[in-house]
Amino acid sequence: MLEALMKGNEALAEAAVRAGCRYYFGYPITPQTELMEYLARRLPEVGGTFLQAESEVAAVNMVYGAAGAGGSVMTSSSGPGISLKQEGISFLASAELPCVIVNVMRGGPGLGTIQPSQGDYFQATRGGGHGDYRVPVLAPASGQETADLVYKAFDMAQRYRTPVILLSDGVTGQMMEPVRLPEEKTGASLKPWITDGCSGRQRRVVKTLYLDPIQLEAHNLHLQAKYSQISEKEALFEGYLLGDAQVVIVAFGICARIAQTAVDNLREQGLRVGLFRPVTLWPFPEQFLKDAVQKADHVLTVEMNAGQMLQDVRLSLPSKDISFYGRMGGVLVSALEIGAEVKRIIKGTVK
Repeated sequence: MLEALMKGNEALAEAAVRAGCRYYFGYPITPQTELMEYLARRLPEVGGTFLQAESEVAAVNMVYGAAGAGGSVMTSSSGPGISLKQEGISFLASAELPCVIVNVMRGGPGLGTIQPSQGDYFQATRGGGHGDYRVPVLAPASGQETADLVYKAFDMAQRYRTPVILLSDGVTGQMMEPVRLPEEKTGASLKPWITDGCSGRQRRVVKTLYLDPIQLEAHNLHLQAKYSQISEKEALFEGYLLGDAQVVIVAFGICARIAQTAVDNLREQGLRVGLFRPVTLWPFPEQFLKDAVQKADHVLTVEMNAGQMLQDVRLSLPSKDISFYGRMGGVLVSALEIGAEVKRIIKGTVK
């Protein structure tokens, strides 16, 4: 067990290596570049391959090739770079190629800013590219959880043969914290579908093109059945002081961590406030949220965007009073702001 003081991006990179990642393809962009710098040194030490591609488009297609050959592979970027990868992610999802895709979010749209944001929620949870596909999305709230969820991301990718997105942000990626990293995973999983040369066996084909619409429909139905299985089995959340909460804050990632401080402050003032934190953004933990807020009078969704997870909260809780508080453009929400919003709700000034 390794214990170290690390940036979230560095912890993510080391955890990926320990989870079995041996191939990385990417292109620099702030605020995720430390991840690349770490892997450029670390992967050769374990016999892995690091390659800085000529573009984000090239990088995601290298991921396709390495995953198709059976490699345990990852790429990462932020904002504009993730947008450039969307066609490739759609291809990866259709071909059912396991990989991990890291988005250390920054402000947008466009080039925006290098400051942290949560404006990529729609892009991550709704597929982002073309066609009827979904990918699991994991949202860490600390350096430690970043490392822990990398393990889960690689496991899910292999188990379901799917890309998995780890949705971090500029604060979580840049902040230094003590991290405990598990031992390196040993043993390789059997992959009977990989295209690793067909001498002495039947050839295998990994493809996304189906010219026969009936065949394409059958493939899509197969994918949808897989997504239903993921939805049923993989939803994760964390609850904090929910038992008697009059107001429940729903937040993910770094916003949830700040919101927990706001909850502690409000509890010290005698206010019954709790926190529900989705860990998987897709599948969204809808039923868990319904159960958690049954006794609450009001739900407050807090995000660093214009209200994106808010839509999933409203879909989950059609009969609840729900309000939203958010900051945009790379402005970090504060515990004091959240506390003030909760007090307005309790006083009845926000419906």
